Amino acid sequence: MARQPNEKSVDGLVEVGVLGAPHGVKGEMRLKSFTADPLGIQDYQPLTDKTGQRRFVIKTARLVKDDMLVVALEGVSDRTAAEALTNVTLWVPRDQLPEPDEEEFYHADLIGLVAHAPDGIVIGTVTAVHDFGAGDILDIAPAVDGPSLLVPFTKANVPVVDLAAQKLTVILPEEIEGEERPGA
Repeated sequence: MARQPNEKSVDGLVEVGVLGAPHGVKGEMRLKSFTADPLGIQDYQPLTDKTGQRRFVIKTARLVKDDMLVVALEGVSDRTAAEALTNVTLWVPRDQLPEPDEEEFYHADLIGLVAHAPDGIVIGTVTAVHDFGAGDILDIAPAVDGPSLLVPFTKANVPVVDLAAQKLTVILPEEIEGEERPGA
């Protein structure tokens, strides 16, 4: 099972949210949280931008719906300042995140792993982890030309994840197994 924060990772940073539109005139704004508990994003402060140069501290946060919060940030006191931050992504150093439970993985840790078939043939590389509502799905760029492969991230389809070796074993779903396997 993969767990959030989100799948994006840059130079040791993991994306945990994105700022949205202003909410009112006093500097509050929407924040889409990628943490398992949306309000848990407050536990990783200070947050930074993608470069790690700008810092953000959440003063107050309230849950609006699902993973959407309304937040007040330190130093942001009016609508104009909030508008300037629309679409800014929020990041934390990977080492600030708690270690996942056994058989759980952060999306960011899965991205970049090389996917191998049980016989060792390279299938491709994990480029993203999606959740369209029915569970996590690995998006694998094939080792040879062709469309991305979408593989359910279940124990049946991904029986081995070896983070130290930067690889995982993938058993392709039945509808793909009948076709020629990429890299074969």
